[in-house]
Amino acid sequence: QLQLVESGGALVQPGGSLRLSCAASGSSLAISTLGWFRQAPGKEREWVASIVRNSPHTTYTDSVKGRFTIFEDNGQDVLYLQMNSLKPEDTATYYCNARMAEGRDYWGQGTQVTVFA
Repeated sequence: QLQLVESGGALVQPGGSLRLSCAASGSSLAISTLGWFRQAPGKEREWVASIVRNSPHTTYTDSVKGRFTIFEDNGQDVLYLQMNSLKPEDTATYYCNARMAEGRDYWGQGTQVTVFA
């Protein structure tokens, strides 16, 4: 079993920055890939960024490239998403995802990011 708890969501003005955190506990050694997803009101959940555990390999959806950075603190089992130059279209609930080596997915409860003028 794995538990994921996100934090860091907030209200922010366009152009601002936020750092989201996702703390993992439980069977964290079995994680193969970590990622962030988001879901805006009335829209489907979409993938934002991923990182291969214990490696520098990261990927991003086109809309956040150059603005968002995904990284992890292995020693603390914490995943981060640094979000810069935020836009109103980044407004969404952000979810942490962990894909285990055997293929099972775990999700956090989500943290709200609202970008408003």
